[in-house]
Amino acid sequence: MGSTGEQPVYSIGAVAHMLEVPASTLRAWEERYGVVVPTRSGGSQRLYSRNQLELLRFVKRKIDSGMSAADAHRVLSQELELGRLPTDTEPEAEELRPLILIAERDSYAAQLSEYFLRTEGYQVATALDAIQARLQFEERSPDLVVLDLLISGGAGFRLCREFTARVGTRVLALSALDSAEEALQAGASAFLNKPIEPLQLVSTVRDLMGTSALARSAGKAASKARVK
Repeated sequence: MGSTGEQPVYSIGAVAHMLEVPASTLRAWEERYGVVVPTRSGGSQRLYSRNQLELLRFVKRKIDSGMSAADAHRVLSQELELGRLPTDTEPEAEELRPLILIAERDSYAAQLSEYFLRTEGYQVATALDAIQARLQFEERSPDLVVLDLLISGGAGFRLCREFTARVGTRVLALSALDSAEEALQAGASAFLNKPIEPLQLVSTVRDLMGTSALARSAGKAASKARVK
């Protein structure tokens, strides 16, 4: 299941982070039950589509409610056989305006992405070249970087490695080229092909932010309150 052309591509580390389960558990589920099987890159990396992420969320909710992993996968398999695709419909926690840095070579694309992300309630900073991106990253400490890999003539791969070297930073890599495997190897948590559909961008960002970004934002707010 899943292609890199129309869906975001997530690394196993990103999926493990979003579901709050070890990557070894995801591998065990795949091998034992064979219901959610990611595609493999040329370098044998597991590549999960957003549909697969939703299916794994369904499994995780069933397990959290007291069901065994085996039973959760059996229920999922039955749902799929009936032509139903379970989705994650649980209400989300109130957002505390996490910060997203958009590092994009196309100013129009940057403005469009900023508009849709601000509409969703996020704070947004933008950079149109690698130098601005580094400065914004150091000054603002964003929760997530939406990074065009071809920014400043292809400097995005180097930026991706630099940004993800900081613990807790996630990168959503974008490119008009089919660079999913290279992006994940450089440390990106997910990859989208350009041109980007706004709703797909928003949904992918929401997937990657999860609850950890909310906790981080709450921590920042609490720290500021203590300083005052």
